[in-house]
Amino acid sequence: MTVNAPSATAKILYRPIGLLGSVLGGLVASVIFKQVWKHAAPGEKSDPPKPLETSYPFREILVAAAIQGAIYSVVKTVIDRQGARLFEKWSGEWPGS
Repeated sequence: MTVNAPSATAKILYRPIGLLGSVLGGLVASVIFKQVWKHAAPGEKSDPPKPLETSYPFREILVAAAIQGAIYSVVKTVIDRQGARLFEKWSGEWPGS
């Protein structure tokens, strides 16, 4: 499947949609991560560890960061891709390269 290069207009018009999608994606990913962490680490320390907290072992902080990064990446990809598809439906042009 070949896609024509996006026009400058399509790129400019898509920017606010892309920004909104990024913010929304970050919020959704954060909520998902907190729920996943609660189930993965039940108990009194059910909140995910922050990098500078000394009460968590380094290994647990790294695991939490890896899980958070994976969730964020998947959510962002889904939102970006679906936003681009909706934009293409609306405008007739694919917004990215």
